[in-house]
Amino acid sequence: MQKIYFYNTLSRKKEEFKPIKKGEVGIYSCGPTVYWNQHIGNMYAFLVWDFLVRTLRYNDYKVKWVMNITDVGHNTTDGDGGEDKMEKGAKREGLSVWEISKKYEKQFLDSMDLLNIARPDVLCRATEHIKEQIELAKKIEDNGFAYITKTGLVFDTSKYKDYAKFANLKLEEMEAGARVEVDVEKKQVWDFLLWVTNQPNHIMKWGSPWGEGFPGWHLECTAMSTKYLGEVFDIHTGGIEHIGVHHTNEIAQSYGAFGHQTVNYWLHNAWLTLKEGKMSKSLGNVYTVQDLVNKGYDVLAFRYLVFSSHYRKGLVFSDESLKSAELALTRLRKILSSWKDGGEINLEYKNKFIEKISNDLATSEALASVWKLVKDSKIRDEDKKATIVDFDKVLGLDLNKTGDISIPKEVEELARARQEARAGKNWQESDRLRVKIEGKGYLIEDLANDTYRIVKKIGM
Repeated sequence: MQKIYFYNTLSRKKEEFKPIKKGEVGIYSCGPTVYWNQHIGNMYAFLVWDFLVRTLRYNDYKVKWVMNITDVGHNTTDGDGGEDKMEKGAKREGLSVWEISKKYEKQFLDSMDLLNIARPDVLCRATEHIKEQIELAKKIEDNGFAYITKTGLVFDTSKYKDYAKFANLKLEEMEAGARVEVDVEKKQVWDFLLWVTNQPNHIMKWGSPWGEGFPGWHLECTAMSTKYLGEVFDIHTGGIEHIGVHHTNEIAQSYGAFGHQTVNYWLHNAWLTLKEGKMSKSLGNVYTVQDLVNKGYDVLAFRYLVFSSHYRKGLVFSDESLKSAELALTRLRKILSSWKDGGEINLEYKNKFIEKISNDLATSEALASVWKLVKDSKIRDEDKKATIVDFDKVLGLDLNKTGDISIPKEVEELARARQEARAGKNWQESDRLRVKIEGKGYLIEDLANDTYRIVKKIGM
């Protein structure tokens, strides 16, 4: 089995990956907060972690991938202040928080399907694990790592001496630069809420030993990761924005509950940005995967573009870069379609490919090795094709795609009926038909000028 290396945020160096259990890997990924659309900057991270999972499976590991859905407790500040994001989304659209959660979870999953991101083995919602979160908070309190204020149950970071270590936090500067404190009864401004009480206007509330309330954002990840992967598991992923608050607090509360680290390898992706800077919902400069479809792009060109850069360096996105990626992907597919089937996998190239992807997910080098093989005149075309199609188990670019898929007549008729319902503004019937189409294994992409495209669901 090929040695695999990852850059571990915990040690700030590249390390050889050594799983807890031989041949098996447990991975937990911080998932979306489903209060609004997940844009391509959000999906950038999930493409990276999909590549991680595929890499491990290609190396013959048995992988259990767990991802959370945050549908309560995540405030707009990522800390204890600000409005709950779910309630903010509900007010914005005049829907209930439960409707908002359902709507944007579906948008996220549809985006995953369009980008050929494998579904996690466990997709767990925070609201469905309240019991586990209460039990975890009670354990932390019983171990002497929490105290009660007027706002709720607070984690006492002074009890964990290494609190600042993971993110190299300068606590003195944080205290000096702190804004008006949400809870003046906190011992330190960076202490964080495990369970929030005394919020009579908050919609999503549950009973607890500390009173009616709801969990703090950080609690859910420790509760659910350890439930599905055990008190110590292999890999935890997230964006670099999680290091200073969310993951720092996860590490602290894990120590408070169990007396030890729960994660051996922490992997963090950098950001996808625009030429003018950060892409964010608050700035209104976001693109969704559906937006790329509406512009006429092959959305897997975005997957190709993401893999052209290393996940720890991030990516500057533009229409020009996406067009270049689409041209490269189309050319590669066209070349493969011109070659015969029935070849054999070239082991020399396969070993080199495995070496690249196993070196901290060197995606751009993996793509380069594909093009090197394409140009290698010493290898038979049919062997090149067999080898590259095998590589596509990791790349997920549908490289053996030769044209449009054949759509069953029944699905086409349902799509036409749905379009007629939309034209007549019969949204209830339109939604019913969409669900029926999805049940048959297809997605409807609504394009500009009242047109649409039928796409087969990944894995169907």
